[in-house]
Amino acid sequence: MTPGMAMYMRQVFAENKVDVSVLGCYLNLADPNKERLAKTKETYKANIRFAALLGCGMVGTETGAVNEEYRYEEANHSEEALEIFIESCREIVEYAEKMGVIFAIEPVYNHIVYDCRRARKVLDAIHSPNLMIIFDPVNVISVDNYKDQDTMLREAFELVGNEIVAIHSKDFVIEDGKVISKITGEGILNYNLLMSLVKTHKPLIHILLEGTKPENVEFAKEYLIRKYREAEKL
Repeated sequence: MTPGMAMYMRQVFAENKVDVSVLGCYLNLADPNKERLAKTKETYKANIRFAALLGCGMVGTETGAVNEEYRYEEANHSEEALEIFIESCREIVEYAEKMGVIFAIEPVYNHIVYDCRRARKVLDAIHSPNLMIIFDPVNVISVDNYKDQDTMLREAFELVGNEIVAIHSKDFVIEDGKVISKITGEGILNYNLLMSLVKTHKPLIHILLEGTKPENVEFAKEYLIRKYREAEKL
């Protein structure tokens, strides 16, 4: 990840009119293995340097787990886990400030920052203009709250709307008591409401289609565009 590679890639993307919206670095910032955590932090810093030269203003991440396997356990939702994550996150954000890059965290139900209320705590604790939010509505949905998704969507924009800098777009269904991810337009996410919130509060934001393949990406893209065009400002 040298400056030369970043500058070459930046040129190629520009020639093809492609924005690099998010440089993903999805590693565990709460890893209890201290040696591996130190290496992980250096990897994040390398990605931040690379993003600055690539013309990508944002490095994105999820928020980890308190085990080496990066899996769900109840302890992920504890206050102790949140403090562990905040401590590591603060170090990375301070580096991002120096490099002029946004560090964006993505709430995920199974991880430490499992909803937007928890994300608000992280934002307030670190209090940096370089710490922002990637919002994936499906990632904060569980079998316990999916029927209240409209409330969750509105609450997300109320709590962290100012800090949302990118949106991940996918869909979901409930099967056998589990949340199953689907591509955009093939589930029960309320895209009418989501696109109204986007049109009202975040026009021209990057929306990343997640989980698509060559055979279904056009369907997902056209569905999303149609929902945005149909949406009315709230």
